[in-house]
Amino acid sequence: MASGVSTGSARRVQFGVFEADLNTGELRRSGIRVRLQSQPFKLLAVLLEHPGEVVSRETLQAELWGADTTVDFDHSLGIAVNKLRDALGDSAENPRFVETLARRGYRFIAPVKAVDVTSAAAGLMEIPVARPLTRWQVLTAVLVVLCLALATILMLRGPLRTPYRIAQVTYSGHVLTNNLDVESFSSSASDGTRIYFSHMENGTLVLAVALAANGEISHFNLPSEIGAPLIGSLSPDGSRLVVRSHLQAEPEQPLWIVPTLGGDAQRVPNVTAHDATWMPDGQHLLVASGNDLIVVDADGSDPHKLLTTPGLAFWLRWSPDGRRLRYTLRDPRRQTAELWQVNADGSDPHPLFPGWSKPTAECCGSWTPDGQYFVFQSTRTGHSEIWVRREHPWYLADRAPRQITNGPLYYQAPTTSPGGDRIFFIGADTQIELLRAMEHSNAFTSLAFTPLDQNLSAAALAQYSPDGKWIAWLNASDNSLWRSRTDGTERIELTTPPLRIFTMKWSPDDKRLAVMGLEPGKPWKIYLIDAEGGKLTPALNEDLNEADPAWSPDGNSIVFGRLPDRMDNGKDKAIYSLNLETHQVTEIPGSSGLFSPRLSPDGRYIAAMPLNQRALMLYDSTTRRWTTLAVHGVGDPTWSHDSRSVYFQDFLEPGKPIYRVAVPGGKPEQVATIENLRPIAATDYRLIGLAPGDLPVITATAPDANLYEVDLNER
Repeated sequence: MASGVSTGSARRVQFGVFEADLNTGELRRSGIRVRLQSQPFKLLAVLLEHPGEVVSRETLQAELWGADTTVDFDHSLGIAVNKLRDALGDSAENPRFVETLARRGYRFIAPVKAVDVTSAAAGLMEIPVARPLTRWQVLTAVLVVLCLALATILMLRGPLRTPYRIAQVTYSGHVLTNNLDVESFSSSASDGTRIYFSHMENGTLVLAVALAANGEISHFNLPSEIGAPLIGSLSPDGSRLVVRSHLQAEPEQPLWIVPTLGGDAQRVPNVTAHDATWMPDGQHLLVASGNDLIVVDADGSDPHKLLTTPGLAFWLRWSPDGRRLRYTLRDPRRQTAELWQVNADGSDPHPLFPGWSKPTAECCGSWTPDGQYFVFQSTRTGHSEIWVRREHPWYLADRAPRQITNGPLYYQAPTTSPGGDRIFFIGADTQIELLRAMEHSNAFTSLAFTPLDQNLSAAALAQYSPDGKWIAWLNASDNSLWRSRTDGTERIELTTPPLRIFTMKWSPDDKRLAVMGLEPGKPWKIYLIDAEGGKLTPALNEDLNEADPAWSPDGNSIVFGRLPDRMDNGKDKAIYSLNLETHQVTEIPGSSGLFSPRLSPDGRYIAAMPLNQRALMLYDSTTRRWTTLAVHGVGDPTWSHDSRSVYFQDFLEPGKPIYRVAVPGGKPEQVATIENLRPIAATDYRLIGLAPGDLPVITATAPDANLYEVDLNER
């Protein structure tokens, strides 16, 4: 139990390695000031004034906002609590400082100690009389100061000075952003005057080029076989791009060489890979296939392995002198990314920044052409920025990386430009809106969508309870999970960062939720949580990725699957049933190679997909057999409330239409396409569930992503 603090005499308090000055509003960790906004600090001050006591939500509302302020209290308080926990390095699941008591309030649980300011000040007055310095002592002190000054000048001279001037290059807002969770990573590439990148056009991904001078964009005409082109790299002479497709679900895809100044794209024969880069000689390719890095001729011949990596390697970049290779290593089991380096002969592979961040979240690095700098992307507390490290000359090398960008956009995927220290990167601010289909009379062809209730405008994902009275939703700002009435009232925060939620499913009795969540540096896990709040409970005690929970009608078991190869290259892909009472796991017969299960509300059928997502499979528990229900590009299957049909989205077809197919053997019927969202300015959308009445609910995304540039020689 925390000790009490008298606020009348002690306005500076200590807890752990932290010290808070309640007069000045400053928070320090081990003497170093921690940046904390006003409202989160007010929250901290109120909790510190009542250590060990439950401070009610009503008290916090009055103390932080007052009675005369109109504010979405639940939402604002949740944000303040999350920011305070981020500053303290605290966790809602395992709190060391701030404990949440569902529907009651919060409590500060760490020991609190008052700082005797008077004694500290008195101590400062006890200054001993200094003895006169000798001539040699003065000379020594001057030399030390001069050496320190010279060292400081050497360390700070050159282009590594802040702040950096960031300029916008393109203005379409449709530059493709990277998503490492599903291994969607595309580099931009520049020859100095042009920038090549992947661009979204009406829900379709195209290969584009922009002029660096004014951002004017044009598109390449590519063969239809190259769906959703992603760039590997640009050849050293700037004449050829190596690209791959991302439209298919298989992680390893054919490679294509695309001339930059006209001409037909050519397939690289006998080679499939999830990434590739040109070798320094411009005649060979280094391809990443599975866990192997393989050197091949540009015509696919004469392959020989460079090395085998302990994870999936991508974003392969050679040093300008060709002596070293740096790459990003992704651990699908831990869902982490880390920068690695290896010699050109495949020897001495090792992490580039061991221990720099925990868990590791760095990727996508590139050298400047002169080899003096290395730029990369680092994600911390859910936000991504661009960093740079000085490599040469020797007396400035191996310094700690410096941050180039500082929000407010999500910056990623830096690439360098020939002839200088000009860096291009993506800056993104994605807008997400949840839409529900409106009541329809006869046909889906005229289906229209409307936003969810205004009180849920901050939601990024939502699931209705079986009785249609409640809704579970994710807050777009921090991915926290909330439960409320469908109109947004009676809301309760169920989870907080850093836990990330991918999906959640209501139990048949509306009392619990099964969520697919990710803690930093750990596999995706299925957790159970009471809809009234409480502690998250892992459904299984295993060190494997778990995905897509679905409740049985009696609520006593859960059907779940594993991640697709694109997210986890493990070999245990199948559908399983977990008995929540006995904790026994049973593999569904014939489900090997399937994932993303959806159990029908009546419990008879399971809908799932093969790893290539080219079909919708149906398991009948009465016959214990699988059949093919539909042959499409299948994503996000969702059962109707009466178990008579399945809705799914075809991500391979233009417009990404939503289909409905009757069970057990109906013909797919188109429900909606991206055109049904007009006039909403969405470039992409995703089916996420069904509202009461089997009305589709979708997330419409309108990303505002453009290319930006910075010159390391400009301040």
